[in-house]
Amino acid sequence: MNKSELNKIIKKESEKLGFNYVGFTAPDNQNNSYLDKWLDLKYHASMNWINTSKDKRKDIYKYFPEVKTIISFAYNYYTGSNDNENSKYKISNYSLGDDYHDVIKKKLYQIITKINKYNENFKYKVCVDTAPVMEKYWAQKSGLGWIGKHTNLINRNIGSWFFISEILLDFELEYDDPFIEDLCGTCNRCIESCPTDAIVDEYVLDANKCISYLTIEHRGDFPEQYKDNLDNWIYGCDICQDVCPWNKKFSLISDDENFLIRDRIKNKSNSEWENLSIEEYQKTFKKSAIKRTKYEGLKRNISANKTVKN
Repeated sequence: MNKSELNKIIKKESEKLGFNYVGFTAPDNQNNSYLDKWLDLKYHASMNWINTSKDKRKDIYKYFPEVKTIISFAYNYYTGSNDNENSKYKISNYSLGDDYHDVIKKKLYQIITKINKYNENFKYKVCVDTAPVMEKYWAQKSGLGWIGKHTNLINRNIGSWFFISEILLDFELEYDDPFIEDLCGTCNRCIESCPTDAIVDEYVLDANKCISYLTIEHRGDFPEQYKDNLDNWIYGCDICQDVCPWNKKFSLISDDENFLIRDRIKNKSNSEWENLSIEEYQKTFKKSAIKRTKYEGLKRNISANKTVKN
């Protein structure tokens, strides 16, 4: 089977599995001086795994020496506004349903199974967020979109509410053209709307100030200087995406039941959140990405918001 035919089969299978876009690119010795500078400025906060794996992030051959094709996938997860009339507390849209790592990875392995029917005995890597791969760089090079000023990837047809994932292969396929336009233009709404000023410059995010980082990855006490700016977010934050004109105009509502808001989240009152027990936490967030912050972290986030007058 020639390259073009296998590309078409992969794209067809991806569409069948619910992926909105798929793009193919060749590996290269990408220029990641940006990563070095970002790490030198300590903008990764306590996420030390980014620094310890930076050599692999900067050189994909150090992660997968045999790589010849990188396939990037975009999967829409947006379920619409997650405002809860019963509660002021907010949770990032991507985490309202099941853990995307599990959902997306399962789909990628189905694609691997499909490829195996036409090309046996190949090596591959499946990557969903946790691999030392510069996902947005490869997605842009695969033609999926451009990196916005808020540092999220934006697709001109569906905005930025989508998961990025990859399959790395040890054989060549046909490659797509990179997306070379920057369609943010003079718009700075994401920068101007961030309550903690975490977007310190166009295309530069300081995780130390980011509500998503503070409510998910940060361990220990909540920094006092940011409590007044939490805006009731207890897990993640969607502000920079909510205000983006590309999302306001082009966002799509996902029909994937895996990512629909769970009833136990949707129906909780302020009081139920504030008095959340470990047992209720475990029931509510079974197989959920929210377990990343752990029970103690979620309680800390709720408490930090609770002390702010609204």
